[in-house]
Amino acid sequence: MTDTTAFDWRPFLVEWSGEWADCLPEGETRSGDDASARRSRWLGFPPADEARVAAAEARLGRRLPPSYREFLKVSDGWRHAGGFVWLLAGTADARWHDDASGLADTFEEEDLDEDAGPQERREADIWRRGLQLDVASDATYVLMDPEDVDEDGEWAVYTWAGWRAAPPERHASFRAFMREMHREFHRLRARPGEGEPEFVNDTTRRLDRLVEEARLEALRGDWEGALRLLDEAGAYGRPRAAGLGDQIRRLLGRTYMVDFGGLATDPRYTSELLPLLTAEHAAHSYRDDRTLSFHLRGAEADLMGPALTMLDGMRKGTYAYTAPGAFGEAVERARELARWGDTDAAWRELTSALPSWEPLGPDHLAPVGWIADPLLGSLLTEERGRELLSTPRGGEAGAAPGPTPPLDPPGLAWLAEPDPGGSRTCYRFVLVEGVEPEELPARLADGGGTELNAPMTSWQARHGSSHGRGEFPAYEDRPLLAVGRAGAGWSFAFDGDPAAFDRQRFVPPAAAACAGARAVVVWSGLRTRHGEPFFHLSVARGGVEQYAFTYDEGKIRESGRIPRTLRPDQYFGDPGDGADDAERALLAAVGREFGVHLPRQALVHGRLHTCTGRSWTRPPKEGEGYLEVRVHVR
Repeated sequence: MTDTTAFDWRPFLVEWSGEWADCLPEGETRSGDDASARRSRWLGFPPADEARVAAAEARLGRRLPPSYREFLKVSDGWRHAGGFVWLLAGTADARWHDDASGLADTFEEEDLDEDAGPQERREADIWRRGLQLDVASDATYVLMDPEDVDEDGEWAVYTWAGWRAAPPERHASFRAFMREMHREFHRLRARPGEGEPEFVNDTTRRLDRLVEEARLEALRGDWEGALRLLDEAGAYGRPRAAGLGDQIRRLLGRTYMVDFGGLATDPRYTSELLPLLTAEHAAHSYRDDRTLSFHLRGAEADLMGPALTMLDGMRKGTYAYTAPGAFGEAVERARELARWGDTDAAWRELTSALPSWEPLGPDHLAPVGWIADPLLGSLLTEERGRELLSTPRGGEAGAAPGPTPPLDPPGLAWLAEPDPGGSRTCYRFVLVEGVEPEELPARLADGGGTELNAPMTSWQARHGSSHGRGEFPAYEDRPLLAVGRAGAGWSFAFDGDPAAFDRQRFVPPAAAACAGARAVVVWSGLRTRHGEPFFHLSVARGGVEQYAFTYDEGKIRESGRIPRTLRPDQYFGDPGDGADDAERALLAAVGREFGVHLPRQALVHGRLHTCTGRSWTRPPKEGEGYLEVRVHVR
């Protein structure tokens, strides 16, 4: 349904005409008619009376839609509708298109298939039934659709130009079309070229006031109201609106067509916005860096150098976002928390410092550059973006929002939940009490593997990185372990892509990992796609295994004095029973027994330090064989 609010065409058209006349450089007119229109400050024509409108309707065989009829009674046609339609039809020139362009077959062949819906079919057939309104244009068609009619009798208007490489654009009514053409005119004139008059008028002044109002509302936490105002001003091409609005959109997780309106190349905001565009390029460029300058709107060489350096850091995961003042100090604390997996605490660190954050300039609405930081970027969700945007900052007052719920569930049971890709069917981890994560390599690795690798994603750990692993015998099972904190006093080392479980030669690493405190090893393959389901738990203290059990091939093997809460028979029952419900219950019990958890957000979406652990499989004994396969790629 169209907007039925009473609309007075004359003041709208008079204002548009005056804006057009004032923005033209001296001598820039297409014709004598344009020169006359500039002198008279009127882009229209004399009005059509009712008899003239009725005669046109009789010729066309249809009553015209209401907003077009009312327009004709003010101006019987129009010059310069937007930037590409130079003359729009009045009563004498409106005509049925009847596929004069020959485009009907083209659209049907290219756009229609057996799955095409009603809207696609309507758009393809408009070339046969549409009422053509463009009389002179830059290869741009304007067609009103007599079959796309709303309850007020308004016909939809479709515009299309082949050089735009886009499907026809639909407008709900002629009135909506003309308002959009007025906005298009503004967008094309919003940044005058050299020698052109400054584009300032009542409309631009009103919209620029809206932009400033939106800026203050955004800093007070009303980002939704601010975005509405910025979108309204942005539709007219007001220079500040896109840069401000894109900061809000980026914090909501939107990246499509977000370029910050050129602010990224403004020295005041480069440190905040350039990293975001560079990170987006790194994520989608496939190392073709020739388009980076395009994304940076043709940045000069003095900016491209730092951008390329930053791009290299993005790809290596070494880029670190910085910010001034108290918020910058919070960023450093948050990064330290995030690199050991405590992303919920890292987020709280950032949000607690938001009220002290100060913008870098009048076009800076919120801290956004941290999203490009390899360690901090995974903190963002749409809900968290809303929380940040709703927090008053930059010296403005407002109501503080409630905190978003944590992303990490308590305990360990979440590991039993299917992951989106269905890849987490087998995993293993070591929990060590009383040591920091950076100490784990010395306890879990041998020789030169006792240093941590730079933080990497789980995908890189599983598929892309062999850094630090070296060469070792094929019979060894040296896991690439992501390390971090597992709760108060505990650290973890996690392998989400373990080798096959070898029940005969498996050597639990718990005893070697612990010192005076405890170490816990869990290896779960209850949902494995290969072989029989299995589950192993072992606990050691002071270098000595205290207890352990392994469920494998439908049997339970145990040693030591296992606490009642972890007794395997209560989870697996009779050795012949299935293990469908055992994983979640067992993981929950382990989490409660030791007061530990694993950080889902960091393990699944973030980056963690890694190290290569010593083999969990002993060497073959005399008489035992193993298969070694070598692949040489040329």
